[in-house]
Amino acid sequence: MKIVAFFNIKGGVGKTSLVYHLAWMFAELGIPVLAADLDPQANLTSMFLGEERLLELWPEDAAHVDTVLGAIEPILSGMGDIRVPESTRIHGNLWLLPGDLGLSRFEDKLSDAWPRCLMGDEASFRVMTAFHRIMDGMAGSSAALVLVDVGPNLGAINRAALIASDTLVLPLAPDLYSLQGMKNLGPTLAAWRKIWTGMKASAPRGLSIPTGSIHPSGYVILQHGMRDNRPVKAYLRWMDRIPRVYREAVLQDAFAEPSGSVADDAHCLAVLKHYRSLMPLAMEANKPMFHLKPADGAIGAHVEAVRDCRVDFERLARRVASAIGLEGLC
Repeated sequence: MKIVAFFNIKGGVGKTSLVYHLAWMFAELGIPVLAADLDPQANLTSMFLGEERLLELWPEDAAHVDTVLGAIEPILSGMGDIRVPESTRIHGNLWLLPGDLGLSRFEDKLSDAWPRCLMGDEASFRVMTAFHRIMDGMAGSSAALVLVDVGPNLGAINRAALIASDTLVLPLAPDLYSLQGMKNLGPTLAAWRKIWTGMKASAPRGLSIPTGSIHPSGYVILQHGMRDNRPVKAYLRWMDRIPRVYREAVLQDAFAEPSGSVADDAHCLAVLKHYRSLMPLAMEANKPMFHLKPADGAIGAHVEAVRDCRVDFERLARRVASAIGLEGLC
């Protein structure tokens, strides 16, 4: 099983939509997949589930048992360890670990546990590994892939979510903010990786401990503007800088040969269109863009856009699978 986190310090680049559509596409390609919503905003969960189902998961006057909050509630209350919730089956071989707005309550607990792990404190290791053990328990023998959506910050929740992941994919926009985000992210990842490697030596026996490798597997550029099927001029200068900044900041490889444009960069998994006209239809129909039908309003030029969208996401899914070592499964 591979756990892949999708992360960018900058919000609003389309990260959650990317995870949502890739989860559907991997499932269609025959890879059993669990989508894990570890963002306290729970936007991924709201994309998968309708309002009535959300009301069941987030009751006003009862425990949120089948969400990530319910899974960590025994730790939060100091009354025990994680409980693995029932997977919410979306379709076929696609499952969801639902997010929860109350997950933000876990931030302080994780912040406190991080330095205590250096002293070998068993309870703190149980806190720090909670996400990893929840996803591992839910995926079990049924899912070969876990796709993790996290919020746009370098807080304790995201640190634990990334340490729980095997690999990392960066969704980027061709702008200054994504470039600056990579410059901040790279050293932070290196520090977390180094500290966790040292901590693991003090971990209690019998506890499932993630490797914390957080291996960068590439980046996806999500374009917000298109003109004649090409990036608008304002974005082009930022796009050309992405390969170098990714290698230097994220891969920590300052001596690598320059790779030129994103089209020539092996680390660029895809440059995706925004598909601006399809997204509102998909949200209304509660389905991925490449599942839209004429009955959903996908008529005229939308029909070709739906076909293009399917081709783009299938190509991207295969690239991601190859980058993380699952190419033989799809």
